[in-house]
Amino acid sequence: QVQLVESGGGLVQAGGSLRLSCASSGRTFSVGAMGWFRQFPGKEREFVAAINWSGGTTDYAASVKGRFTISRDNAKNTVYLQMNSLKPEDTAVYYCATRPSYVLVRTVGGYDYWGQGTQVTVSS
Repeated sequence: QVQLVESGGGLVQAGGSLRLSCASSGRTFSVGAMGWFRQFPGKEREFVAAINWSGGTTDYAASVKGRFTISRDNAKNTVYLQMNSLKPEDTAVYYCATRPSYVLVRTVGGYDYWGQGTQVTVSS
């Protein structure tokens, strides 16, 4: 059984920064790709960023590219999402997820384990 626990969410003013963390346990962390998704109220979960096992390959949604950075520390079984230049439209619940393959995908169905989510609120 894989467990993912997110932390680091909170309230920040527009233009500010937050760093989300996602600690993983239960599966060999260094093998699978990791992803971050977010969900707005009443909307479906959407892709934000993904990273392969080595951290050498990343993928970003167009809406966050250049502002967000995904990284991972396999020694700590943790993936991070550094969010800079935050906007009110980034307000959402952010989820991390893992998949058993090193291939990066953007679909919700491509990931088999999810964290409980952490709220990010950006005030204007």
